[in-house]
Amino acid sequence: MATKRTRKSTAFQDPIAPPAQRRADGKARRAAVPRTSHAGWEPADDRPDPVELLVESNRTRQPDLVPLRYSRMAASPFAFLRGSALAMAVDLRHVPRTDLLVTTCGDAHIANFGVFASPERRMVFDLNDFDEVCRGPFEWDVKRFAASIVVAGRERGLDAAGTRRAVVEALDTYRFRMEGYAEMSRLDLFYARLDTDDWLVHLGDDARQRTESWLRHARAKNHLKALNKLTTLIDGRWQIVEDPPLVQRVDGPTLHERLSEVLVGYHASLPADRQALFEQYRFVDFARKVVGVGSVGTRCWMVLLQGPNGGPLFLQVKEANQASAERALGIRPRGHQGRRVVEGQRALQAVSDVLLGWTTDTVDDTDYFIRQLWDAKGSFDISEMRPAGFRAYLRMCAWALARAHARTGDANTIAGYLGSADTFSAAVAGFAEAYADQTVRDHAALVAALADGRLPSV
Repeated sequence: MATKRTRKSTAFQDPIAPPAQRRADGKARRAAVPRTSHAGWEPADDRPDPVELLVESNRTRQPDLVPLRYSRMAASPFAFLRGSALAMAVDLRHVPRTDLLVTTCGDAHIANFGVFASPERRMVFDLNDFDEVCRGPFEWDVKRFAASIVVAGRERGLDAAGTRRAVVEALDTYRFRMEGYAEMSRLDLFYARLDTDDWLVHLGDDARQRTESWLRHARAKNHLKALNKLTTLIDGRWQIVEDPPLVQRVDGPTLHERLSEVLVGYHASLPADRQALFEQYRFVDFARKVVGVGSVGTRCWMVLLQGPNGGPLFLQVKEANQASAERALGIRPRGHQGRRVVEGQRALQAVSDVLLGWTTDTVDDTDYFIRQLWDAKGSFDISEMRPAGFRAYLRMCAWALARAHARTGDANTIAGYLGSADTFSAAVAGFAEAYADQTVRDHAALVAALADGRLPSV
């Protein structure tokens, strides 16, 4: 007669400290890491040369695209900041940090937020880049976010007082929203999301009209529009149109076979219902595609498929490498990097792309993550924003960042640490101003290296 096995105690059976106790614990942590300790920035004595660090980060990238990456980063200090997540992660090793861990975006600068369509086809505002996602202290995301506000604000012509006000206002929004999430049940927090309607009510009439027009444009950015814009019909077959070096068709049966295997692995990573959906599509064409600033040079493919009724599906197959924060801390790579990105995105976003998945090219052992290329996605042009719209945008970014951190950390403990005053906001604003100065110096070093021929440029 078989004996009945007794289940061991599991984590969900362990008691959870009440909210008041967790909030008090967060407040107590100020003793070890005072909120004022986050102010200011001084480079470490052994700080790596930013240009050499950039060169080192390109070792595994496609050599013909490295000059394009340099040129894009040299365009402005803000462009340099966007492409230098590793440099900032190395710098953050030397500043005081809490042990209040969340799933960090890892690259939470203000250009990495945007809108996209939920599975219900409603437009949602959220984080939209997750290549650098990993566990880490919540303030690392907050500091990168704040530094990007200062760098972008200066480029937009804001004076020092206006820029600092924008940073403090955004970080106060983060604190205020974290306080609100601390009061919510975990299930309500899981369902919480920022529909674009939540944002529009905070805008004046003129800004709201311009934003609504832009949202209509983003909503229309679908697979059918991509088919008309990115392809041409040749002998009854759709073919992706080249735009070198940004879009290049790569022929060859070997590569075609490798990509087919990559898609088989991707199919296996999908939930059963998404597998059934993907099985209805057939491969048509593919091309190499250059994206972003920091991602330039990583392997990235655009794949076109068609369904039984002719409807197109565009997928982006993008290389996934170890997160910069883990590299900066000397953590050895572990697990599938594409899966890290996908699961991090699902954790941080309120709703995510229904076709997110991961795969590996076993020929060169490259990890990839896969998502839809055009699915009513849109990013805001920060340079075109008026001051009031810019500040409203920053508040929405801070709101989204707080929601992401509250979902993946403990909102009560973080809220207890932040407190009810703007002490933390003011301190991080000081850090952001000093780090923006460092970014300007690093950007100048890159420009000088390109000018004297030490680095190749486009």
